[in-house]
Amino acid sequence: MHDAEARVLNAIDETWTVNLLAETVRVPSVTGTDAESDLQHRMARLLTEAGMDVDVWKLDLGDLTARPGFPGAEAPRAEGYGVVAVTPGGEGPPALALQGHVDVVPTGDLAKWAGSDPFAARITGGTPHGVLHGRGACDMKAGLVANLAVARAIKQAGIELARPLAVHCVISEEDGGLGAFATLDRGHTAEAAVISEPTSGAIITANAGALTFRLEIAGRAAHGATRYEGVNAIEAFWPVFQAIRRLEAERNRDVPELFAGNAMPYPIEIGTVHAGDWASTVPDLLVAEGRLGVRLDEDPAAARAAFEEAVADVADPWLRANPPVVTWPGGQFASGRLPAGHELLDQVGRAVEDTTGARPAQTAAPYGSDLRLYAAGGIPTLHYGPGDVRFAHAPREQVELKELLDVTRALALLAVRRCAAL
Repeated sequence: MHDAEARVLNAIDETWTVNLLAETVRVPSVTGTDAESDLQHRMARLLTEAGMDVDVWKLDLGDLTARPGFPGAEAPRAEGYGVVAVTPGGEGPPALALQGHVDVVPTGDLAKWAGSDPFAARITGGTPHGVLHGRGACDMKAGLVANLAVARAIKQAGIELARPLAVHCVISEEDGGLGAFATLDRGHTAEAAVISEPTSGAIITANAGALTFRLEIAGRAAHGATRYEGVNAIEAFWPVFQAIRRLEAERNRDVPELFAGNAMPYPIEIGTVHAGDWASTVPDLLVAEGRLGVRLDEDPAAARAAFEEAVADVADPWLRANPPVVTWPGGQFASGRLPAGHELLDQVGRAVEDTTGARPAQTAAPYGSDLRLYAAGGIPTLHYGPGDVRFAHAPREQVELKELLDVTRALALLAVRRCAAL
């Protein structure tokens, strides 16, 4: 390794990095809450301490939501902040941006957290090779902290970069991508970006998309004692659900090799169902919400049309006379991918191999992310970060500390190489 590469790796403080992850997980930064804003300001202070020039701005929510390409939102919010840091000096736009989101999803049923506070940042097995448990540990505060640890190590090593390095901290990724949308809208850019979402040691170069839908199924109310006089909206929904499952099977018939054996990269799932308002009344309305997987390179409008057609074509006399109503609230994630043959893939792969001894696999993910916004903005982007996404959004959420430190070392090496130490 070159001198600067060895210096930056030696400057990574493992204890500081693990402690920062624990401190960050303890901030309950659920999407749309005040704690989300609090954590953004903490990130800004840490990046300033790392010697970077930091841009902190309050988002104009009204203006952003009215702009073309607004990615949708699901969580109510009164405010939001953007945070972008850039190393001083250097020429041209940042050669690399490291991006991470500060927001997390709600905890769900607290009883499922094995008696532990979801935000306690409990560590089992000790450090640095134990496991940290807590909401956001995997998705994606470990990756967020790795980005900050890289910036800090560059300063601690006294390395000056020929090209700037940027760190983007964003909000609202979980419910659509408002933070990334606002960051790009403000004019922050880079020649390439790594989003340190959890990848289980692989490099993710493409994301399927995901569109939130809402279904309204009409019934006809009647007294429960004379239910034959009514039409139960729950029963009316069943053939619609079956049609959705048939559409799901059809859309997953030909799976791209990039998904590495994932038999269902484009799932369609119903997440919530609400019907009825009285135990002895035939329910006259069912409302279901869910997510529709968008295929790689598919126009989201075409995905919406396919779903609406499948729902409308259900061969049921009641539904023919009372067609389901489909709307598209909430997050609207298009698909996205790194351009074929882009140098970033090999550069990340070599950095990982040089720090871990193993060349990472390349794959695609069946969920949406900020990658598609950066790619659409002309910034070649991929995912590489600590954690296993199977633990995300679950009461067993956790991250291995070794993965956190391995990713930090690989990203530090990548940053020094792409930005060229003077």
